[in-house]
Amino acid sequence: MDNGASSYRRFLDEGDLHGLDEIIIEYSDGLILYLTSIVGNVQTAEELTEDTFVLLGTKKPKYKEKSSFKTWLYAIGRNMAIDHIRKYAKKTCISIDDTLEMTDDEASVEEAYLRKEQQIAIHKAMRKLHPKYQQVLWLIYFEGFSNKEAAKIMKKSLRSLESTLYRARKSLKSQLETEGFDYVEA
Repeated sequence: MDNGASSYRRFLDEGDLHGLDEIIIEYSDGLILYLTSIVGNVQTAEELTEDTFVLLGTKKPKYKEKSSFKTWLYAIGRNMAIDHIRKYAKKTCISIDDTLEMTDDEASVEEAYLRKEQQIAIHKAMRKLHPKYQQVLWLIYFEGFSNKEAAKIMKKSLRSLESTLYRARKSLKSQLETEGFDYVEA
């Protein structure tokens, strides 16, 4: 699948529901985790993800291929999350400690334990950062978006995003140091 675009085209042009199914299977988990960083609640993020896919299935917005399909989809989800926040006017901190499992199957038990402890420390520190810092760090480091794609999702210029990313890294480092986190810079 070429980042979902061909599946979406099949759905739009041929009415192939399997195309939409492929998109849902491919992107739902990542979109839920990203939207959790915005709304601060996994259940709400799941509902917003469902709403995003319902919008694709019913309104059938046009994908203009100005960015990758994933970037376009995440931007739609982000817009829905922002609308939700505006509607309910409440922001909370993210709670993603239980949603990520990044242990390596081949790692020893001790290494896996240390990695998990580091993850927990990073996620706790991230929750204390400004929401826009949480978002940019999440998109770049956990979702693997490029700076350009993340800028498009967050509706920022590339220069503004890079500045925000720099401040987010600096803020996260400071927060980790405050909490006594030991790390080695590469």
